[in-house]
Amino acid sequence: MTSEEFKEARVSLGLTRPQLGVIINTSTKTIEKWEMADGRSNARSPNPVASKVMRWMLEGFRPPEFP
Repeated sequence: MTSEEFKEARVSLGLTRPQLGVIINTSTKTIEKWEMADGRSNARSPNPVASKVMRWMLEGFRPPEFP
């Protein structure tokens, strides 16, 4: 999942970065870096496990922490 796809998935699920951080147990700042356009000095590719969870949520899975 690319940075843009990750951000689009989060937005389509109606989640804020802090809400997603609670679900996948990571910081808002890390999610922000995952969503940055490639090529920026502090951008990172989305974590593969987080990307898989995002795909599951897009398919209908809702963890207990989902708002």
